[in-house]
Parts: sequence; C-alpha cells; structure tokens
Amino acid sequence: MKNFRNDNIFRLLILMLSVMLASCAVRDGAPENYSRDWRLIDDAIPQDEPFSRYGNPDSYEVFGQQYQVLASNAGFSENGLASWYGTKFHGQRTSSGEPYDMYAMTAAHKSLRIPTYVEVTNLSNNRKAIVKVNDRGPFHEGRVIDLSYAAATKLGVSETGTAPVTIRVIESVKAEDVTLAEALVKAGEADTVIDQVISKSIVEPPIEAFSGDQYYVQVASFSNEENALKMLNDLRNKEFKSVRIHVEGERDKLLYRVRIGPVPTALVAESLVSKLKKINHNNVRIVALITN
Repeated sequence: MKNFRNDNIFRLLILMLSVMLASCAVRDGAPENYSRDWRLIDDAIPQDEPFSRYGNPDSYEVFGQQYQVLASNAGFSENGLASWYGTKFHGQRTSSGEPYDMYAMTAAHKSLRIPTYVEVTNLSNNRKAIVKVNDRGPFHEGRVIDLSYAAATKLGVSETGTAPVTIRVIESVKAEDVTLAEALVKAGEADTVIDQVISKSIVEPPIEAFSGDQYYVQVASFSNEENALKMLNDLRNKEFKSVRIHVEGERDKLLYRVRIGPVPTALVAESLVSKLKKINHNNVRIVALITN
C-alpha cells in the first residue's frame, strides 16, 4: 500500500512537471483570423483614472534586476524599440489587475505609472497610435514598450516584430486652459492661444477631453493618403500643433481629412482659420462636434 501511494505521488509530480514544461514551451504569437485594416483600428480613449495601487510599487525586481516606477509621468518621452505580445498572455492578469486583451489598445512599460495613456509613433512608417499602459515590460534590453497585438497591427510592428518608436505621454487639456484661451482671444492675443494653449497637448486629445462642443479646423480632405501626409508634414513644419489625419469611410472608399484640434473654443477655431488663410489655405472650415 505504501509503495502504491508513493507511486501515485511520483506520477502526480511527473504530471505537474510536464504541465509546467508544456506551459514554458508555449510560444507567443498572433491570433488566427485577425485581419483588421490598420487604418480602421480605433485609438484608446484616454480616461481620467486613478493610478493603480497594485501596479505602482516604488520599485520591483524582475530576473534579478531592479526597476523604479516614476513618481510622475509629466512631460515623459522616450525613444527605443517597440515589440508586441499576443496569444500566450491573452486573458492573463496584467500589472494593473485587469486581464490582458490582445485585441485592445494597450501596452506594457517598465517605469510609467499605471494606467497612463501614451502616443506611440513608429519611426519607420510614421504611423501613430494612442494606447493605455496597463502592464509591466518588456524586460529585454533596448526595448521600451510592449504593444498589444491590436496596437502592433495599427503601427505596423506586428509585421516586423520590433520597430523604432517614440513614446510621448498624453497630457489632457484642463478646464483652466479653456478659460485662459477665451480670455486671450478676447484680449486680441489669438496667436498666443494658438502657439501656447493648443501646443500644450502633445497629441490630439480625445473628444471626451473637453466638455460641451468640440471644435476642429479642417484644412483639407483627400482620397489619397500620400497627399494627406504631405499636407500634414507641411503644416507641422510651419509649427502648427495638433495636426492629425482623420480617416473616414469604408475600406474601399476612405477619406483622409487633415484637421487641427480639438481647440477649446469657437473663438480659438476662428482665429486659427484666419491664420491659415494668411498662408493661402482658403478652403479651411470649422468642424463642430456636439457631445451634449
């Protein structure tokens, strides 16, 4: 009887070891039947969320190396390699406590506070995406961010495995900035508003960043992406801030709208229109999005 029990314990240990080895042998990869057009993948929408108590220790250790969590994300930017993670980790708990969803626009970072929203730019193709940092990693030398599979698809990183990127933390426009903008425009200092208030947003905030009506200045629309990118780069070279391409329509009939904004008030939008017309952009118009 004793030998029989020992044999059962031995078999159980062998089974547990086999499961552990099988788990370690599982390779990460892409999900099957995922063929989204990258231009139709929506960015993450930044939310005003409290920092995770679970995911933000002062420091932590992985593979014998210590990592420090930032006390503040303000003004953070970084260059380096991006990678991605997929099926192997899908459904597993992230450092924020929520399950990893490879179809969501999320990412892992070693030191940013969790959660944080960042704009990631693929320097190889100039694609941009907004993602929510809710996990820790990547723990490979030289890599600065691990993207979800959806985010990697939007940025073109899923095709190459890794890519050089720039990361910038999104700092939302606050109510006091809107009040300041209105005061400056009424005082005849429109250029100050355009150069300072709008440029405070490192990337275009989501529509939800403002209360009430949202205003964009649309410079032009194109059926050709290359022409839209050319205008976007031209406006950025002329130091216009928050210039973005909004893609609309169906897969076979996409429109690329070059817009600046959102801007905090209609007065600021009108001032921006005047500034653009001075440099011969005569077809500009204000686009108002009603959120009430």
